[in-house]
Amino acid sequence: MAIDDGAVVRKAEAGVFAFLAAQFRRGLIDEGLYDQARQNVIPHFRHWLTDPDINRLSPRLKDGLRAAVEEERWAELVEAYVDEIKFGTAGIRGKAAMTDEELLILSRDGMDASILKGPNTLNNIVLLLKSTGVAKYATDHGLRSIVIGYDSRVAGQDFARLVSMVFLATGLKVYLFDEAGPYPEMTFAIPTLDADMGILISASHNDRRYNGYKLSAGTGSQFPPRERSIIYNDYIRKTTPAHIALLDFDAAGADPDHPEDPYLDGNKLVFLGGAAPLPEFNYSGRPLVNIHKLYQDQIRTFISNPAMMKSWAPSIGIGYCAFHGAGRKAVPRLLGDFGFTRVDRVSRHRLNELDGLFPAFQDHPEQQPDPGDPMASEIALKAYAEQYGSESLERLDMMIGTDPDADRAGLVVKVPREYRACHDNRSHVLLSADDAWSLLLWYRLSQGVVDSREGRPGPEEAFIVLSHITTDALVRLARKYGVGVIRTWVGFGLIANAAERVWSGDDLSNPRFSDIIYQTVDMEDKPRSYNVGCLEQSNGFSILGGPPATATAMGRNGHVRDKDGVFAALLLAEVAAYAASRGTTVYDLIDEQIYLDPDVGCFVTDVVPVPQWGEFKGLEGLTRKIDILKRCAELGDRVRAGASLTLDGLPVLSSETFVAGKYADAHQWPGFPDEGIRFYFDEEKLNYLTVRPSGTSQCFRFHIQLKAENLSRNRLAEQKQETRLRARRVIDAMRDLVM
Repeated sequence: MAIDDGAVVRKAEAGVFAFLAAQFRRGLIDEGLYDQARQNVIPHFRHWLTDPDINRLSPRLKDGLRAAVEEERWAELVEAYVDEIKFGTAGIRGKAAMTDEELLILSRDGMDASILKGPNTLNNIVLLLKSTGVAKYATDHGLRSIVIGYDSRVAGQDFARLVSMVFLATGLKVYLFDEAGPYPEMTFAIPTLDADMGILISASHNDRRYNGYKLSAGTGSQFPPRERSIIYNDYIRKTTPAHIALLDFDAAGADPDHPEDPYLDGNKLVFLGGAAPLPEFNYSGRPLVNIHKLYQDQIRTFISNPAMMKSWAPSIGIGYCAFHGAGRKAVPRLLGDFGFTRVDRVSRHRLNELDGLFPAFQDHPEQQPDPGDPMASEIALKAYAEQYGSESLERLDMMIGTDPDADRAGLVVKVPREYRACHDNRSHVLLSADDAWSLLLWYRLSQGVVDSREGRPGPEEAFIVLSHITTDALVRLARKYGVGVIRTWVGFGLIANAAERVWSGDDLSNPRFSDIIYQTVDMEDKPRSYNVGCLEQSNGFSILGGPPATATAMGRNGHVRDKDGVFAALLLAEVAAYAASRGTTVYDLIDEQIYLDPDVGCFVTDVVPVPQWGEFKGLEGLTRKIDILKRCAELGDRVRAGASLTLDGLPVLSSETFVAGKYADAHQWPGFPDEGIRFYFDEEKLNYLTVRPSGTSQCFRFHIQLKAENLSRNRLAEQKQETRLRARRVIDAMRDLVM
């Protein structure tokens, strides 16, 4: 019997409107969001249910929509249809499944599974629409090739093949990875193969329900804001399902315009992987490029002291946790190649296997496989002890973790016995990225990477780039060595864009760069052009080097223009080898070279996400997020007007609200504080608390920095702990005020 889709729409309308009215009456969603939902949800739903082109592309989609209405899943229908998925700084990201049950169905039935989908979720239709818009932009701008990869997310390989078919249909060459691989290897492949752009199917460190894709330019970095706006507004927003065309792999013939390309061998489709084909993968008779070797050889050039590392690497006990992700082969392969023979992979709970269901996180479905999350590191350490024995922890000098797409690296280090009482008697602790990058930058600078006597760029040519919420210890460390500093708003795309501006000779103190730059330090009147580090608090790191030979090449003596957890893992391992060569530990090295250095100091930082994992749900969550932020903004206004505010005994002396102009429309708030609201506790502005929202998710974070003063070598461990505890109390005091 034929199903009356008109009746389905009418039932959806009655149910959704009744749900919205009840939420509005209870004050759970504000008036603007209520009106937006009433205006958008049913028209969007009707379109997706009845559009013949959507049905052509995804025949089982209707079944999922009808079932959702039949089951009266009004809150989830509103979430899926209230808007289109946001095109953020790195691409798109959203829920691929609204529930764990639907994620299992997606895993079992593939990308056309009959689950609840909509324009505000990540699914085959959304990927086709966005990719068709990007492909049209590419052809209109003379671009001819694209690199496509994927990580371990559910249906990732299928989504990557689907997206590849879109670009093949528009005449572009496609380089497709033959298995899940690190995002940084994809960004490396773009300039290496002289491709014009890249896409990685990934939701980075989000929980298992999410997927998305990261869009990269021909440089391997994210597209700059202006170009990204053109792609979205002039192409993606104008794309309809009728525009979507697909070309099967077998129909992708030779490229008559570039028959002599050594990497392409005249083919429209080329696979990227290792030295030999994978036995379980169908290459459709296409060529295979060993991109793994090219990537590994390039990283080799960044070792500061090869002789030292060769001698001491075998003595370092390293654990590695892939968190079910794409670093599972790349990181151990790289460490082994450089002489680290004591590398234990954490395979308990399938942590070293590609599994988008993230089985190690079953007890907390919304927990994120983020190597910078203390609870994720606890999962890794517990799994290591279960696998190798609890006594093996004493032989473990460090554990490195990478997230599912391996662009972030987290570092767990062994605590000397005399300091364990200050860490709840734990044998190992997770270093903040602030501490890890400070130590890594110190090591590289102390090894002479900016020593002009060695034929390298001198300190007067060098600069670092970091986000405005990353530790001031890096600023002081750079200044000690005569290195310039640029602080950007949050996001590695902005960090890379700032370095590119320096290469172009732009004056970043010019107000026209206020959408990128927060602050510059010692950049004026110096011939700075060589980047010795890009560092961000969210565990991102790379080195961009000097001006590139061509606009889309990697920088001279530089690495990829986005964060690279694989690269960072090796460089952190070198620091551990150095510590061993000096008869000390990584933990002690930070104390001696960072905290106790009067030119740097002890900056204690902390980050508390709200909610702890995931996001507040639906329109109710968006309303709650906006309400909390408005209370924070009001506090900031009151401080600026002279009102007193004290947090755990610390008086707030001043406040700033940072508006870079992103995401205002999505929040119906012209002055939406996308880069946060900051409260300062001192005149030097070294002690502060920042409340910073996510632009695309219903969550935010409390970032704090407190500088410990009057340090004593004998009491350093206790002083650090006291400052950490106070930092958390200050955050708790602010939470009590605004939540």
